Amino acid sequence: MKPKKMIIPAIIAKNQGEMEEKINLVKNYVEVIQLDVMDGEFVPNESLNFDFKLPSTKCGFEAHLMTKNPWEWVEKHYKKVDTILVHVESVNDHQGIIKLVKSKNKRIGFVLNPDTTVEQIMPYLDQIDQVLIMTVNPGFYGSSFIPETLKKISKLRRVKPQLDLEVDGGINDKTIGLADKAGANMFVSGSYIVQAAMVEKAVDSLKKIITKK
Repeated sequence: MKPKKMIIPAIIAKNQGEMEEKINLVKNYVEVIQLDVMDGEFVPNESLNFDFKLPSTKCGFEAHLMTKNPWEWVEKHYKKVDTILVHVESVNDHQGIIKLVKSKNKRIGFVLNPDTTVEQIMPYLDQIDQVLIMTVNPGFYGSSFIPETLKKISKLRRVKPQLDLEVDGGINDKTIGLADKAGANMFVSGSYIVQAAMVEKAVDSLKKIITKK
């Protein structure tokens, strides 16, 4: 069975009010929402770097941890989300972070920056639930898409046909088809969805491209 395809809006927020506003914009049109957590150190921007409280929705949540200390975040906030996505560049003990997240009964995924090779996560593919390939350098809405990064998706899809493979960065109606063709099944889109004049229309435009036969 092929992994399920889905569109996932990414939320960047400086405070509780901004976070709730953005979640309310998208919650009726998607199944999963990504929370972009940035500490201002691992990446230059800051987002959701406070003790937030998620509004009640029918959506699942995944946390993309762009932080120098993902261990601390997991211990403090794991109950808020279903999946925790950790940058391989941010930890030395990859086995340890997998064990920690699994001990909390949460899904674990590894994130690769554009310059990071898939070889770094090959030893862990049987232990993780998801891989997120950054198709931009992380930390901002609206960065330019780097098509060369899609080779990593194709490689991982050949190695692990059932694994959830996610792309994040510069995903819009012009680029999502390339990520789909490469083998991704989860497509994170920030500014294209959240800053759209009509959010439902933006989500639908992406869904139509990845469901074409």
